[in-house]
Amino acid sequence: MTMSTSRICNKLRTKRMFVSPAGEALDQTKQEAMNSSHCWCNCTLTETGPDDRPVGFEVCNPSRPCFEE
Repeated sequence: MTMSTSRICNKLRTKRMFVSPAGEALDQTKQEAMNSSHCWCNCTLTETGPDDRPVGFEVCNPSRPCFEE
């Protein structure tokens, strides 16, 4: 499955967005962030979105009512 980095919910978070390896700049791209295994919703601060469904790069897309571009 090919993932499009332009259609990922802005509420989706991953540790990779905040902690960079080897002291690199913190402005990681969404594609680099996708390599992380743990995600959470910035709205609920849990692994479940506001619609009570699990979050992740594959599932947080425009088909969900809580999606924010």
